[in-house]
Amino acid sequence: MYVPNSTGREIIQSLRLLVGALLFLCLAACAQNPVSGEHDFVMLSEDSEITIGRTNHPKIIAQYGRYEDELVQKYVQSVGDRLAEVSHRKDLIYRFTVLDSPVINAFALPGGYIYITRGLMAYLNSEAELAAVLGHEIGHVTARHGVRQQSAAQAANIGYTIGAILFPELRAAPSQDLFNILGGALLSGYGREHELQSDALGAEYLARSGYEPQAMMSVIRVLKDQETFAAEQAKQQGREASGYHGLFASHPDNDTRLQEVVAAADKYAGADQAEVGRLEYLRRINGMIFGDSEQQGIRSENHFYHKEMAFAVDFPLGWQINNNPDSLQAISNQGKAIIEMGAADINRKLSPKEFIKQRLKIAKLKSGQALNEHGLEGYTGLLEIQSKPARVAVIYLLDRAFIFFATVTDGNEFKTVDHHFLATARSFHALTSDEVHLAKALMLDVVTVTKYDSYNVWAAHSRITNSARQQLQLLNGHYPNKELKLGETVKRVK
Repeated sequence: MYVPNSTGREIIQSLRLLVGALLFLCLAACAQNPVSGEHDFVMLSEDSEITIGRTNHPKIIAQYGRYEDELVQKYVQSVGDRLAEVSHRKDLIYRFTVLDSPVINAFALPGGYIYITRGLMAYLNSEAELAAVLGHEIGHVTARHGVRQQSAAQAANIGYTIGAILFPELRAAPSQDLFNILGGALLSGYGREHELQSDALGAEYLARSGYEPQAMMSVIRVLKDQETFAAEQAKQQGREASGYHGLFASHPDNDTRLQEVVAAADKYAGADQAEVGRLEYLRRINGMIFGDSEQQGIRSENHFYHKEMAFAVDFPLGWQINNNPDSLQAISNQGKAIIEMGAADINRKLSPKEFIKQRLKIAKLKSGQALNEHGLEGYTGLLEIQSKPARVAVIYLLDRAFIFFATVTDGNEFKTVDHHFLATARSFHALTSDEVHLAKALMLDVVTVTKYDSYNVWAAHSRITNSARQQLQLLNGHYPNKELKLGETVKRVK
């Protein structure tokens, strides 16, 4: 019944009762969980689950790209198949794909579509660690975590829709925001338990298929080191760090519950089964692209080279260069200034000045000036973005317009860094024959350590753009202060 003078507390209570009642009434949508045997609330059939994976798989490939090394793809598929065969849903056909991305991540879509980036593979050091990552993602699929999360979200939306009909006071924006908060709190409770269950399932699948279950803990340590390194880098740049999803990133490797679920997998192991496969794994990833691919363009110190698009550009010294799928980004220390560069096709015979006005919709440009560097036509000027001064520049190369935007967090500091913005735009030029070799991708090189090798020596001659010594240590599980050992088989970058 509608009560015009309902208090906020009464509304909250109504919302809680409504959500609870709807979840209770939706028990008809429950299905038996393949892992636990218990009945879970789901609103999607297995056919619908598979359709979600099949429909979204091409979108994932379009966004990240598929790593074009068929031997590596077949290897990862074979390791995944070995785990899937002992899983709780062995009737599914699992597809394991290595994505052509330097980002450190792995994830799963419902229906058996599982992905790992070459970026993550570079930092793993054994086949068992690879199996641990894949096993964790298989666990999400077998326990139907994605479907259960989506079902819960659908229930929350249904709850608000019905509630807004039954209780008109819920139609007000504040009440809708409140419901979203309550629904979010309800749903977020699943995340940690799902991740912990996936770790337990991954460890079980490792043991059942003959791998060392403790490899799950090794992977967590690898990822925690990455998280620590990323946090330090982000702090220097004044931005938030982002890392691998899930429990791997949110729990320390000495977490008691995590250790317990991994140790519990020992009962599934057979006699003399504890395969690690370090040398086999290193052999398989020898020659794998490390960092940027040639299709994405190559960062080297403060320089950037793109072979396919035939250009090069220099950013300010000491700035962090981020190579995003659709743009280049350079961030100053503490994140006080940023330069972003993208490209667009030129479809009409417009001057760069006209391009800024017509294509970028910037009608008012201050202090405009032509750019004629390196034989290329361009134009630049000043504007305001969200009440802060900024610079825009457009430079033509072949049939593309390269667009630069630059601004600062504190408008008072713009004049002190604007010369960096202009210098970056003016450095843009067509890739020269002497620079072609610099536009080639870095690769992992598996070697045996000699007396002449050290991280300092390797870092001094490395093409790795950022913190070369630390990244080489991370590659071999030696971060932050371990050194190379004579006769050890390790990874470096060439």
